[in-house]
Amino acid sequence: MSQFGFLHCECNDSFGWRSPNSDDTPGSYKNHGHLRTRTHALTSVHRRSKNRGSWQLGDVVAPLVCCTVTGRVSLFFLIDVLFNFSVPYKYKIKECTPLYVTVSRRASEANRRREEMRRYSRKKNVVLAVLLLVTGLYFISQSDLLIAGLTRSHEQIPNDLYWQAERLVSKESWVEQGNYLPLNVSYQLLAGAPSTEQKYLSVGLSSIKRKKGSYLIPTLQSLFSQSSPEERSSMVVVVLLADFDVSWRVTTVKEIKTAFASELEQGQLVVLHVLQDFYPPLTGLKRNYNDAPERVSFRSKQNLDYSFLIHYCASLGQYYLQLEDDVSSAKNFLTSIKRHVEEQETKKTTWAMLEFSALGYIGKLYRSAHLPLLARFLFIFYQEMPCDWLMSHFRELLTQKTPILFKPSLFQHMGTFSSFQGTYNKLKDKDFEEGFYTNPAAEVYSDMSTYQKHFPKLAWDAGEGFFWGRSPEKGNYLTVVFTDPTVVKGIFIETGSGGKDLLESAQVETGHDVVTLKRGEKSCKEFQSVGTLENGRFEMQEMDTKYSSASSCLRIQVTGGQKDWLIIKKIRITTKLSTPPRQA
Repeated sequence: MSQFGFLHCECNDSFGWRSPNSDDTPGSYKNHGHLRTRTHALTSVHRRSKNRGSWQLGDVVAPLVCCTVTGRVSLFFLIDVLFNFSVPYKYKIKECTPLYVTVSRRASEANRRREEMRRYSRKKNVVLAVLLLVTGLYFISQSDLLIAGLTRSHEQIPNDLYWQAERLVSKESWVEQGNYLPLNVSYQLLAGAPSTEQKYLSVGLSSIKRKKGSYLIPTLQSLFSQSSPEERSSMVVVVLLADFDVSWRVTTVKEIKTAFASELEQGQLVVLHVLQDFYPPLTGLKRNYNDAPERVSFRSKQNLDYSFLIHYCASLGQYYLQLEDDVSSAKNFLTSIKRHVEEQETKKTTWAMLEFSALGYIGKLYRSAHLPLLARFLFIFYQEMPCDWLMSHFRELLTQKTPILFKPSLFQHMGTFSSFQGTYNKLKDKDFEEGFYTNPAAEVYSDMSTYQKHFPKLAWDAGEGFFWGRSPEKGNYLTVVFTDPTVVKGIFIETGSGGKDLLESAQVETGHDVVTLKRGEKSCKEFQSVGTLENGRFEMQEMDTKYSSASSCLRIQVTGGQKDWLIIKKIRITTKLSTPPRQA
């Protein structure tokens, strides 16, 4: 060996190799005035193979099994061993087998080692170049896939369909104040633009392409037509077109722009979309409740749609109303919501969700301050259960233990076919007024004692008002006097609430010839009975076939006293010459 510090060794033990200058005594050493040390059998392969004239697998494997390297071992050490089968002197080497090592300082040996070092350096550089080339190609391929994916998603959508929507950030929630748990989502604005001024109510609904039927346009028409100009100016409706079919989105946006140009211009309607890239996996999900995989994927995506929708609406209004895309609305629903919210606030009780429909995810009202939490809650647990179950858990987490449901319902499910696989769906809210409000103009009188401000006329007028009176006695009445004589075709009367405060004994009468009584009240000179209440209800249709003449009065006559108080929830009639109906 030379002065360059390379050690050359051969093993004389278990592998049957003979060390140079050996006296054939295992484990002994001879010193010829040179450096004497003990090292691995690994590097003996070079000399042994050189003498034999060829390499064999055992020349590499056996020494590798034998030796143990300690200290700092780098890539260059492994390369040097693989290509030269010699060990650089700078590495610390732990003994494995007794070896005899003789270091030669002869000039011929030094020249040979210089040549070996040059070959070693060339081979090492080639290996490093190959490694760098492979690494570079890998990262280039990955970046190409990413760019291709982003390009694909953007190329699907015409450039004139959308632009990026800036989401207003809510300052009422600690989640957004500190940017905790950020949702990685970007919105495409397809039509309209929200006002920078916060409204009283934001209304959110998500819509996808259905196999049968389409209810989005009728739903929007009901929302706006059932609201007064003042109510429309106090709300913004946000529609998330959540289907990934670009042609369906383009067609739907055109329909919306045609039907609701005024609402879009005034900032009362906004249409959005979220790219599929921002959705987590929608297949291969947990099959809780043994639902079919298709069902799990559908309801899981629905949770994500609502999460993104709610996240966007977090600062648009003081309150947020969740609807579906196949509902009809009650007349002046926003005014009714306002009144219920005010009543709830006066109670000073904790509430997280008010319900204005008993069905699914329809008519659920939230404080906007809670929306950032709700959006993340739906996102995190999107594959666990349906959205209406999740929102019940969310309500309980915000310490509202029992539902707060208002009746009658302000929203009714009108879809016939489900958005999931187009299956038939006949779900209806029994607390919604199915018919149309056609009560003619009239005055209402009663001699029963009224509780607080629940006056008799509230049972006649549209909306949720009702008459609430103290214990009625035999002979008490409630009389409706029409402004103009009317042919009555149908009568519907409902009393009580939750099975209590029913009118137990009474008959329904129609009257003719209006007269004025001594107390200034009006009534009719003659009455005729058309039926009696049963279980607090009365309903009769096609009355005009039996009572064809016009009536001027409708009277509820108490025929027996009762200890319980009385609630008359609604009095509704249909008439032969009614004007075009409007929904209550």
